[in-house]
Amino acid sequence: MRTRRIPRWLTATLALSLAFMVTPAGMARAADNPVPVPPNTGLTDNGSGVISAADRDFVVKVRLAGLWEIPAGNMAAEKSENPVVKKIGADIAKQHESLDALDRAVAAKLGIMLPNGPNGNQQAWLNEMRTAATPQQFDQIFIDRLRAAHGSIFPAIATIRGTTRNDSVRKLAQQTNQFVMTHMTLLESSGIVDYAALPTAPAPATNPGQGPVPIDNQMLVAATEGQNVPGLSNTVILLVLAAALVVGVVTTMRIFRAR
Repeated sequence: MRTRRIPRWLTATLALSLAFMVTPAGMARAADNPVPVPPNTGLTDNGSGVISAADRDFVVKVRLAGLWEIPAGNMAAEKSENPVVKKIGADIAKQHESLDALDRAVAAKLGIMLPNGPNGNQQAWLNEMRTAATPQQFDQIFIDRLRAAHGSIFPAIATIRGTTRNDSVRKLAQQTNQFVMTHMTLLESSGIVDYAALPTAPAPATNPGQGPVPIDNQMLVAATEGQNVPGLSNTVILLVLAAALVVGVVTTMRIFRAR
């Protein structure tokens, strides 16, 4: 009986498939970007939906942030002798002008009254910067005050983004979140943030495992034993699929030899 050779394309395809199946899942995903970027779809700006007191307070606080961070950033661009800090200040001031325009548009649409000047604490921070004895002292005050301020408003943004009923406030919260994350990263790029001076997070609840994400006993046991949660592990799944592929290769070879 004549033996028919397996086509090269089939051999190559089967080999590549087998190699892919036995490659660890982590290695297969190594080249992918693990950080997703929020899409721009799904966020409307019609001013529709109930506006809560927290929503109004949020819109006011976004305005207040710009009222002191714009002059602070401009001051850094003029007063600092560190080119990195000068650039950070200029970028933050410019970006806050854009955020302030977005905030004022939402406030006008929703009939929210906005302040026209910084509050007392913000005025005090600006005065600290104006009276700094040296450029180096100014840099430290500027970086630490703005980093602390961004860190304090960060949780408030998440709360509004997750709970507001108003579509314009929801969109503003998402936009503000991206500005704040950018500014925190810019400030940290200075390399002089005093992290030890930042306020600490509140202590976790005393009833572990009963947080906002429900956790059942099976998940707790599996986590304690170092197992994947829940069901089969990736390794077992890969081995089963690889075995199935080998069986397919053998069956295919027999078919070709029989012809």
